[in-house]
Amino acid sequence: MRILFLGDVVGSSGCKALLNYLPDTINKKKIDFVVVNGENAADQGVGITEKICNNMFSAGVNVITTGNHIWDQKETLSHIEKEKRLLRPENLVKPSPGKGFEIYNTNNGFKVGVLNLMGNIFMKKCNDVFYEAKNFMNKNILKENYDFLIVDFHGEITSEKMAAGHLFDGKATLVVGTHTHVPTNDARILENGTAYQTDAGMCGDYNSVIGMDKFNSLNKFLKKESKKHYPASGEATLCGVIVDANKNNGLADKVENFIYGGDLKNSD
Repeated sequence: MRILFLGDVVGSSGCKALLNYLPDTINKKKIDFVVVNGENAADQGVGITEKICNNMFSAGVNVITTGNHIWDQKETLSHIEKEKRLLRPENLVKPSPGKGFEIYNTNNGFKVGVLNLMGNIFMKKCNDVFYEAKNFMNKNILKENYDFLIVDFHGEITSEKMAAGHLFDGKATLVVGTHTHVPTNDARILENGTAYQTDAGMCGDYNSVIGMDKFNSLNKFLKKESKKHYPASGEATLCGVIVDANKNNGLADKVENFIYGGDLKNSD
């Protein structure tokens, strides 16, 4: 079982690269299941729309996770209620529309659980992420409730993400961080068999400031006249992680960075 997880898709540039590159990547890399974080995919660089969701699904995405920008496009409030392939963080303050966890059936007969969590430090107010994670694991067990479990930890700081990786070690197939838009070079299998990477990076234009126009961002830092943040529009790079998952125990046999196109070094 091969799983591809792609980090935050940023603006129209990121969407274009995803739609252009993903179908060939699925075929070339023999990918069975694709999860993409889409919380920055709208043209404005925040939120996601129904049209963008449908375009991603048509390109081969199985599940879209999100984060702190989930409600920035108001139509998502209603769309997420009817689209189970679109998730919001499980630990959002309740009640919140939609779900943060779902189990999906694959074409090759497996059940894949996808859990979307959001960190507590320097992020929007949400319930204690480690309490929610422990509560989740008390109710859901690898190879009993699902064959594989993918955890998207959407957080600002590396320590929270690393702690979550160790918390889920041996109980999830993959724990991967999102939100900071820079791919970390620490993809590895933890000692109990869970694949881990601190941040998947973004699917966006890296000739930018985390996906946003670099000149406008610099003006903000220099306290010069500037506009509201808006995405850079150059060629985007797809960034994420590929996991070879063991069908017998649900854990990882192999994990590797995936970086393709744009300014960053391309994967083979």
